[in-house]
Amino acid sequence: MTTTSRLPTYFISHGGGPWPWMKKEMGATYARLEASLADMPRQIGRTPAAILMVSAHWEEPAFTVMGSPRPPMIYDYGGFPAHTYQVHYDAPGSPELARRVQSLLEAAGLPAAFDGERGFDHGTFSPMAAIYPKAEVPVVQLSLRRGLDPAEHIALGRAIAPLRDENVLIVGSGLSYHNLRNFGPQARDVSKAFDDWLDEAVVDAAPGERVERLLHWAAAPAARIAHPREEHLIPLMVAVGAAEGEAGERVYHEDAFMGGISVSSFRFGSASA
Repeated sequence: MTTTSRLPTYFISHGGGPWPWMKKEMGATYARLEASLADMPRQIGRTPAAILMVSAHWEEPAFTVMGSPRPPMIYDYGGFPAHTYQVHYDAPGSPELARRVQSLLEAAGLPAAFDGERGFDHGTFSPMAAIYPKAEVPVVQLSLRRGLDPAEHIALGRAIAPLRDENVLIVGSGLSYHNLRNFGPQARDVSKAFDDWLDEAVVDAAPGERVERLLHWAAAPAARIAHPREEHLIPLMVAVGAAEGEAGERVYHEDAFMGGISVSSFRFGSASA
């Protein structure tokens, strides 16, 4: 499907584990994040033909695309209540979109593979439960590539950018702050330092400068405290690469998440609403 306007791209902070199914246990902890995710359909102004989700929780030697028509569930977390290992997000997959993505990657000279068995991990099914709770929109996951090279993932975004004109919503799913050993009030200062840098780099900086800053993200204030390992940041590179020349906007932010952490999500390109 070709449309007259391009869909934006997103980098979302997807939260921890199966949080949408733990409201009794967690109360309002995720209320603001949930509201921001639930607002995405209004922002884009139409129902996409499909969503291509780049999750921090899937890494492969080559960029690998999920091809199952009915993706199963992957409960890739531990220590949560028993009922969270029975939850389902039953959105259909799209083998056709998966093959389209693979062809775009191959045409760009990027290593690409197809996985017909892979299921949804929580980097996909948890935020999707807030974005499209009825699971009516097809969802396809695309892996990161091992090594987590920022330039490769920006190139990945460039390669899949044509999908935006085909009514496919590209979403990078990670966390703007991901250090599970330094969580809570003690992370207030370091998370704010990195989040302030991130907002300046992807919103305030000119698009060309934005890419240069992201290529050298590890030199940012508190970068390696915010991301001891960068798999939860790298999906941002894909979202930026797919909207390289377009403006960024912070669409979700709070500075006291889990008692003091600064977290954010971003949209790139114009919203329709």
